[in-house]
Amino acid sequence: AAEFGGGGHPTAASATIKEMGLAEAQARLVKVLQETVRPKRTARDVMVYPVKSLEPDQSLEEAEAILARYNVSTLPVVREGKVVGLISKQVVDRAIHHGLHRSPVREYMSTEFLSVSPDEGFRRVQEIVIGQNQPLLPVIEKGELRGTISMADVVRELQEEMLKSPNGPLALGEQPLYARKRMIAKLMEERLPPRIFNLLRDLGQVGDEVGYSVYVVGGFVRDLLMGVENFDLDIVVEGDGIQFAEAVEQKMVCRIRSHKKFGTAVILFPDHLKVDVATARIEYYDSPAALPTVERGSIKMDLYRRDFTINTLAVQLNDRTFGELIDFFGGVKDIKDKVIRVLHNLSFVEDPTRMFRAIRFEQRLGFYIAKHTQGLMKNAVKTGFMDRLSGGRIFSEVVLILQEDNPAPSLRRMKDFDLLRFLHPSIRFDAEAEALFERIHHVLSWFDLLFLEERYERWLIYFYGLIDSLKPAEIEALCEHLALNPKQRRRVIEGRRRADQVLLEFYSWIQRGLEPKRSEIFAILHPLSTEEKLFMMAKTTQKPTRRFISLYFTQLKDVKPLLKGADVIEMGVRPGPAVRKILNDLLKARMDGLLTTRQDEVEFVERRQHSG
Repeated sequence: AAEFGGGGHPTAASATIKEMGLAEAQARLVKVLQETVRPKRTARDVMVYPVKSLEPDQSLEEAEAILARYNVSTLPVVREGKVVGLISKQVVDRAIHHGLHRSPVREYMSTEFLSVSPDEGFRRVQEIVIGQNQPLLPVIEKGELRGTISMADVVRELQEEMLKSPNGPLALGEQPLYARKRMIAKLMEERLPPRIFNLLRDLGQVGDEVGYSVYVVGGFVRDLLMGVENFDLDIVVEGDGIQFAEAVEQKMVCRIRSHKKFGTAVILFPDHLKVDVATARIEYYDSPAALPTVERGSIKMDLYRRDFTINTLAVQLNDRTFGELIDFFGGVKDIKDKVIRVLHNLSFVEDPTRMFRAIRFEQRLGFYIAKHTQGLMKNAVKTGFMDRLSGGRIFSEVVLILQEDNPAPSLRRMKDFDLLRFLHPSIRFDAEAEALFERIHHVLSWFDLLFLEERYERWLIYFYGLIDSLKPAEIEALCEHLALNPKQRRRVIEGRRRADQVLLEFYSWIQRGLEPKRSEIFAILHPLSTEEKLFMMAKTTQKPTRRFISLYFTQLKDVKPLLKGADVIEMGVRPGPAVRKILNDLLKARMDGLLTTRQDEVEFVERRQHSG
C-alpha cells in the first residue's frame, strides 16, 4: 500500500489510486508483489539434516560424549526410525553428577514433545520452540525423522527476517508469539478480599521503596487462577528477604520472625494474617535424595527449583507492574489442562518426596499426573532412589496426605506406584483397608457436623487405619523407621493398644447381652484421646459400640455436677480425697439419671455424710 501512497499495519492496509489507470495499476501491483512478497517459510526451509540421534538403550555416558562431540544441547532419541524422546545436555550432565552414567537414555529422556511436518509453517515452529520452550523440534514425514530445528535455528531465521523487513527490529515485536506475561490485577481485585488485595499492593510499594522486585508465588497464584480460596501468602523478593520484611515492619502494624540462615522471614499481623517471605534462591543437590544447597538467585531460578509447573507461577507486586502474571514454565496451560508435570527429568532423582506431592496435588485438585511424569516416578522407585530417602521425610509427606479430607484415593495411587512399602513392607491398602478408610471418612464427617469445637488430628486417625493390619512389633519398627518423635510414637503405639482393648471390652459386654450404664461408658471412654475414640467408632462393626461412642460425644463428655468442691466442703466434708470421691459419685449418679437438680445433689451428699 505504501508504494501507492497508502498505509495501514502488517495485516491490513489500503491505498486510493487517482493518477493511474486500472491496467497500469494492476501491472504495477504485480511488479510490487513480486519484489516484496516472499514465499511462506516452512519447517523444511529451516530444519537441519542429516540428524545425529541416540538410541534408547545407549548409556548416559555415551550420550554425554556424543553431545560434546557434535557440540549440541539436545538430541532426539530414535528407536527403529521413530523418534521416541528428546534428551538435553543439561539432564545428562545432572544425571551423571548423581552417579547415573551407566543408566540408559530412555530412563531420563523427555517423552512428551511436539513434532511438525516439513510443510508446517514457520509461525507454528516459532510457537513450539519459543512459545512452548521446546529446545529441539523433530521434523517428521511419514513417520520418519527428516530433520530437526533447534532454538538457535529459530533465532537465526528470525534475525534474517528482521534484517529483510522494512521496519527492521519493530517487525518482531508487533505480534507476541506466546503470552508468558499478562496482567491479572483486575482478576485479583475481583477474587480477593479487600484486605488481601490491599496488603499485596502495600507489599509491592514497600518493595519499590527498598529497591527490590517483589512477587507473590506458588499455590496462592495457582488457586487464584482456579477460583479456589487460598490466603497462604508466599512472597519472594529479588534481594534481601529479611531486609524487606524489616521494612514492612516499619511501615505496617505487624511483627516479624526472621531466619538469617535461610534468608526467610514470617510477617505476623494482629488479625492473624501471616505472610511468608523468602529471598529468591537457587537450589542444587550434591547427591540424589539429599537436602538441597541453597544460594541467592533470580525469580526464574527460584521458580525453577519448585516441584511442578502449576506451582511455578508468580505475580509481580511492584507498583509499576502490579498484577503481572509471570509464567516461565507453562504453568497456566497445565492448570487449564489439569496436568501435574515436573520441570525436568531428574526431579524425582533429586527429591523423591515430590512423588508424594504429585499424588497429593493430583487428588486434591482433580488433576492427573502427566504420562511422562508417571514414567519418571516409576523409574525413580525402580532404580532405588526412594531407598536413599530418610524415614522422617517420608513420614512428613504421608502426614500431609493423611490430613486431606479424603486420603483414600491418594493411598490407592501410592499403591499403584509401589510407594507403600517404603513405610513398612507389610502395609497393604487392600479392599478391607479401603473400606476402613471410607468408614473413617464418614465418622469424621459426622463428628465435624456436631460442631463441638473439639480439635483433633485427622492424620493420626487415618494413620491408625493405615497400620491396622500390622502387629505390635511391626508398628514399633515402623515408628522407628519413620523417625516419629517420642510423643508421636506414644500416641501411635499406646493409642492403637488402648483402642483395641476398649473395643474388646465393649464386645464382651455385647456378647454377654449386657448394657453398660451411661457412667460406665463414660469411665471407659473418657481416658482415651478424641482420635482413639473416633478411630474405634470407624473400626468397629458392632452397632452398640458405635452407639456408646456417639452417646459419649453427644451427651456425656460435658456432663458435670452442679455442686463444686467448695460447696461440698461447705457442707462439712473435709478437704482432700473424700471431696474428689463425692464429686465423682455425683457425676456418675447424674449421668445415670439418678440426680437432676442441685437439691438432688445436696441431698445425695447429705445422705453420704449420714451413712459415712
